[in-house]
Amino acid sequence: MNASPKLPRRRPVTSAIAAVLSVVIALALLGGITELFQRDGAPFEQIVAAEQACANYAYVSEREACVRVHLATARFTVLANK
Repeated sequence: MNASPKLPRRRPVTSAIAAVLSVVIALALLGGITELFQRDGAPFEQIVAAEQACANYAYVSEREACVRVHLATARFTVLANK
């Protein structure tokens, strides 16, 4: 009687295919997220500049309104220059 259990051995080709597939999936997800940020989002520099320009407002609602106006003005300026 054989007391030691034997686990099935995997082929090296199967592991290589799984590794390649996982890299492809990771790159596809990273590319998709990057494309979403670049397509719809405002550039980060504009957001930081708007928040710094509106930092002196005491109320959060006033600050948010100022940031929205600042970003809208920046987008209008970019569109007008095209």
